[in-house]
Amino acid sequence: MKMHGVFLVAVFFYLTYTQLVKGQLQPREGCKTRCGNLSVEYPFGISSGCYPGDDSFSITCKEDRPYVLGEIEVTNFTHSEQLQVLLNRSFYCPEEQGKKNISYISDYELGNLSISTNNKLTLVGCNALATLVAVSGDKPYAALCLSVCYPSKPAANRKCDGEGCCTENIPASLSLDSYVVGTQTILLPWADQTSVDHFDRCVYAFLVEDGKFDFSSPEDVKNLPNRTRFPVELDWSIGNKTCEEVGNSNICGGNNSTCIDSTRGKGYICKCKDGYDGNPYLSNQHGCQDFNECATGRHNCKDPKTCSDRVGGFECKCQFGFRLDPTTMNCKPKDFRWAMILIGNTIGLLFILLGVTCMQQKTKHLKNKLRQKFFEQNGGGLLVQRLSGAGASNVDFKIFTEEGMKEATNGYEESRILGQGGQGTVYKGILPDNSIVAIKKARLGGDRTQVEQFIYEMLVLLQINHRNVVNVKMKQ
Repeated sequence: MKMHGVFLVAVFFYLTYTQLVKGQLQPREGCKTRCGNLSVEYPFGISSGCYPGDDSFSITCKEDRPYVLGEIEVTNFTHSEQLQVLLNRSFYCPEEQGKKNISYISDYELGNLSISTNNKLTLVGCNALATLVAVSGDKPYAALCLSVCYPSKPAANRKCDGEGCCTENIPASLSLDSYVVGTQTILLPWADQTSVDHFDRCVYAFLVEDGKFDFSSPEDVKNLPNRTRFPVELDWSIGNKTCEEVGNSNICGGNNSTCIDSTRGKGYICKCKDGYDGNPYLSNQHGCQDFNECATGRHNCKDPKTCSDRVGGFECKCQFGFRLDPTTMNCKPKDFRWAMILIGNTIGLLFILLGVTCMQQKTKHLKNKLRQKFFEQNGGGLLVQRLSGAGASNVDFKIFTEEGMKEATNGYEESRILGQGGQGTVYKGILPDNSIVAIKKARLGGDRTQVEQFIYEMLVLLQINHRNVVNVKMKQ
């Protein structure tokens, strides 16, 4: 029975833990999202189930003012890893004219929050020392700031450079999650023991966001006695594991949100992808949504008219004939000089090729015309006419070109001469198929009678059909 009770307790604990883990991924329905004039957005929440299980994200709303960790007033929430808050200053007022010395030391336990590097340890007062003792994880850290006043008091428009005021940066390599700021005066015989501009003899030490206190401003210095809190920026992140370690169990909402390792050195944060805006920790309509960069002016196009919106981003589109300068994001006329040179050269080359082609065609035409003229002049036309007449339909003949005859006679070589007659010279010819023929080169000289006699002789030879007589071959 005892073991059965233990089993029920274990099951109940498992179910409760599982439900808590599942509930941490997204806030429950009906979460209050405002405290006074400030909007409280997830992962911060005002009630249970509205923040991811870490008390550092629990917000207490008192008199319409949000507080984190119970006592630190919040002035602004952001989706990034910063939180603007108000933290108390430390001060020390030495004994004077029967008054006892009074002092106050500010100390905070920040949980999963830490001091941002955008803050400075600042000390205002004469001959004083400010100390910042903090813890980064399990490592202690200490910073000192010394301010001295000389007999010649600081002039107007002074700087916070150690005379009446000093500052110390917060190191980026540390994540300070608890700290104490203290201050005290020190006795320097050679220094001025009065005060800064005689507003009082107290010294003040505080953490303040960079740019939120100006020592050169008389108004800021004068109001120090009445100003008990200063704006400070705190860093935050989810858990103490990296994105790789948590995997898909991170609380980033939706496909348009991405997990990024925190710059604090521990934990992670969520961020909307480029081109999307909203709360990266939510997966509903308040999560990362696409927005129109062109309509909202969130683009870097020099000319807004060139901005073209697209899902998840934008692009600068230039008109035809212009190109985008990636340095200035401005549209500039394209340089067509090389293109014009290339086009001109191409057109010129085409004209040259066209001219050469035309000349070749014209030369070929003239050669053919001249060849036909000589063919007619030497009786070729008359021969063809006679061969196509009556009684010559069964005659087989072939007309060769002059180049073919030269090739067959090896350029009318003298060693190929077989004999000479009244009408011309007979050569031994060898055709491409190795056939041996007799080729007669006529000496016509343009005489019409000689032409007709030569044609008559050819017609007679064409009628001879004997094994020892080769066929007649004509040239053109």
